[in-house]
Amino acid sequence: MKGQYPEIQGGGSLILAWQVKNKNVLVIGGGDVAAGRIVNVLNADAKVTVVSPREGLNDEVAFRIDQKQVNYIDRKFEPSDLDGVDMVLAAVDDPDASTQIYKLCQERRIPANIADVPPECDFYFGSVHRDGPLQIMVSTNGNGPKLANIVRKKIAAGLPENIGAAIQKVGALRRKLRKIAPAPEEGPKRMQWMSKVCETWSLEDLCEMDEDDMEALLRYYKPGKIPRLQELHTGEAATVFDGSFGWM
Repeated sequence: MKGQYPEIQGGGSLILAWQVKNKNVLVIGGGDVAAGRIVNVLNADAKVTVVSPREGLNDEVAFRIDQKQVNYIDRKFEPSDLDGVDMVLAAVDDPDASTQIYKLCQERRIPANIADVPPECDFYFGSVHRDGPLQIMVSTNGNGPKLANIVRKKIAAGLPENIGAAIQKVGALRRKLRKIAPAPEEGPKRMQWMSKVCETWSLEDLCEMDEDDMEALLRYYKPGKIPRLQELHTGEAATVFDGSFGWM
């Protein structure tokens, strides 16, 4: 039986796409590390509050505050700052204070990341490549953040330039498909059909696909066909409708 199933490799992290949209995230600190953390959570549409004395702010954090991109409390951290908070990101140059913050978060069951102290982190920040809806994260599980950055750049360099645009088009097609076949029992077929589209069409074709192409392609969902983009444009694709979705 050995080799039939994936081998377990302990010591890793459970890498997730954590949805923090409209969640209250507290950033403690105002330096370079805090600036990076702020960008990460703002990109995820979180509601961010920064706690730091004004003299501890770097230019980028000050800019975010001046532009009203984050809420700001001009003082050092106090335990009451944790009220109503969903996540804490601490980035202060005070080991004792950082440990105390982490303990308070544990007591309140608030997930926390204490910068540069892996044992006091419920989660890590990896090195992220972003291209529209595409996000790729590389993590060394706290062993070497700089190395994660190097690996991430190598991965990004090997990706097609139009991969983000292609993913956006696939997302639009998927949403249209759910509208014409919304029933729960259609779920497996929807997933299989969309997988075939991604395997059959090139990235270039996916990027070129417009609204008319999507509507034409969706007509082949019911019979489970996947005509290529060129076939849709030239009319070479077989016309197979049965009227199930209102088409004649």
